[in-house]
Amino acid sequence: MDSSTSYFVLAFAFFFLTSSASLTASGGKHNVLDYGAKPDGRTDSSKAFLATWEQACRSTKPTTIYVPPSKFLLPKVAFRGPCKNNATSIRIDGTLVAPSDYRVLGEQWIFFENVNGVSIFGGILDGRGIGLWTCKNSSRNCPTGATSQMFHIVINGCQKVRMQGLRISASYRSPNTDGIHVQLSDGVTILNTKIKTGDDCVSIGAGTTDLRIENVVCGPGHGISIGSLGKDLEEPGVQNVTVKNVTLTDSQNGLRIKSWGRPSNGFAKDILFQHVVMTNVQNPIVIDQNYCPDNKDCPGQASGTKISNVTYKDIHGTSATQVAVKFDCSKKHPCTGIRLEDVKLTYRNRLAYASCRNVDGITASGSVKPQSCL
Repeated sequence: MDSSTSYFVLAFAFFFLTSSASLTASGGKHNVLDYGAKPDGRTDSSKAFLATWEQACRSTKPTTIYVPPSKFLLPKVAFRGPCKNNATSIRIDGTLVAPSDYRVLGEQWIFFENVNGVSIFGGILDGRGIGLWTCKNSSRNCPTGATSQMFHIVINGCQKVRMQGLRISASYRSPNTDGIHVQLSDGVTILNTKIKTGDDCVSIGAGTTDLRIENVVCGPGHGISIGSLGKDLEEPGVQNVTVKNVTLTDSQNGLRIKSWGRPSNGFAKDILFQHVVMTNVQNPIVIDQNYCPDNKDCPGQASGTKISNVTYKDIHGTSATQVAVKFDCSKKHPCTGIRLEDVKLTYRNRLAYASCRNVDGITASGSVKPQSCL
């Protein structure tokens, strides 16, 4: 991180906020100040937040938890269900501050478990460089989560999550600081978001289906990555991923799919990358099926991950290296159904090159540059 503090603005739009000022168990608006929260940024307010949550959770009608404009110290806290309603909104107009000693947190800061229909609107979460949210065993609209001390937001085992208007920032020198990681989840949407990190802006793990990423600005960072896939022999696949209207600047990678060079029954299929602008990206388009960090546990093995039906449409910009397109697919399961349409990537105002290995045919239409693999 650039400093000990990282700021994240989150705006989710699952439900409309209720406007009633009633503080009864039948619904309404619950202000954390009324339950004893201290707006000084120094006093532990976790008991007050939990008391507010319990009151809202008992409501049988849609209800809102309100955090006013102030700073609130919030050590490790778990919001647990099930609740009596599926429409609890948390409106944050202030700042939630994590403890300075991350060791007291373990693997997460704010934890939601067995809850459905939670919506989080606005606010600033001062994570001081740690992971933010964990989602476990929840469905429909699950809050975001973090499974390590450095990932910013992780969606793990959730359904129908919508994230909009996020701002995520970390030093480009900070390793493993993925902006958003999605895995084992269905129906996730990421919209209108700006991400600057030292790793993937968005990483997409095994078991992700029906993912939509749109209007995202990425850079610096490692781009938008599907993978690493195929680390395990038995692994759910990735399917129906759409990435549209994305801008990547000064990133290590642009649009990447990568899998371990080892046996696996995993797959990635039905992927669309469309309307993408790149500026000074080192590896604009890459499929790497020989991923093997430190050459351990996989040298000489072929990737079992099957990659098929991947479309690159209206991709323009500049590459920081001469090879702008690299398809390095599995020798056991060559990539199939690769389509390029209206792709133009240049290197220092000159033609760039493409490198292709183990690709079972490439379909091109419109103007496609570089053409080395066609």
